Amino acid sequence: MKDILQEIVAHKRIEVEQQKKFIPLKTLEKQLIDAMKRPTASMRSALAASPTGIIAEFKRKSPSKGWIFPNATIEKVLPAYESAGASSCSILTDNLFFGGSLDDLRYARQLVSLPLLRKEFIIDPYQLVEARVAGADAILLIAALLTPETCYVLAEKAHQLQLEVLLEIHSDPELEQLNPFINMLGINNRNLGTFVTSLNHSFAFAEKLRKLDSNLLLVSESGISEPATVTKLREQGFRGFLIGETFMRGGRPGDTLAEFLKEVGHAH
Repeated sequence: MKDILQEIVAHKRIEVEQQKKFIPLKTLEKQLIDAMKRPTASMRSALAASPTGIIAEFKRKSPSKGWIFPNATIEKVLPAYESAGASSCSILTDNLFFGGSLDDLRYARQLVSLPLLRKEFIIDPYQLVEARVAGADAILLIAALLTPETCYVLAEKAHQLQLEVLLEIHSDPELEQLNPFINMLGINNRNLGTFVTSLNHSFAFAEKLRKLDSNLLLVSESGISEPATVTKLREQGFRGFLIGETFMRGGRPGDTLAEFLKEVGHAH
């Protein structure tokens, strides 16, 4: 099976270069002056304080499942997520593979006060400036795409922009990408090369991470569909749970989230 991640990154490099021509960094930096007046909300603090820690994701499609909710709109989904009790929201801004856009993030920022994560394949500091201008509070860095050096540079730049950093890893060697600018560590239960998901991944990592004795807030990502799983993972030390497909699939993401949270409450 071809490596989906490599395909995504090859396309992303071209896309970022095109975007830089369309909106040069200098133009973006002018917009940044106003954007920096908005204080960012701490996603890490929101998750740490929450009894459930759900990061509800806005996601129209995925490379593995195709379209999940093609005509989903930010104005219908995001306020519903907020009122249902999400701790934070994740907005996919990749268009080709996930059907999202930076406009989704900009619009979400106008409608909700929850911390917003820009979920994107970030390979260039330009994308961090874009994220801040569009209203993100946190950004995702995917270890599989980056060298430790690049990861450090991007995470440091994110902090200069007052953005928190969620580093996503899938394998042991990727723990080497941890640096002082990482606020949250995400364990992706989905292999990004094959898109196969296994929840055992988070449980196995929980053991290793306890030995690390780090101050990182742990997030479990992908493949969570049962409230009981959240309860079990919380017992293992996880405080954030990134869930998209489970909520988006039924066409009423806010209602599905509200039901899910009720069950998590009962499971305690």
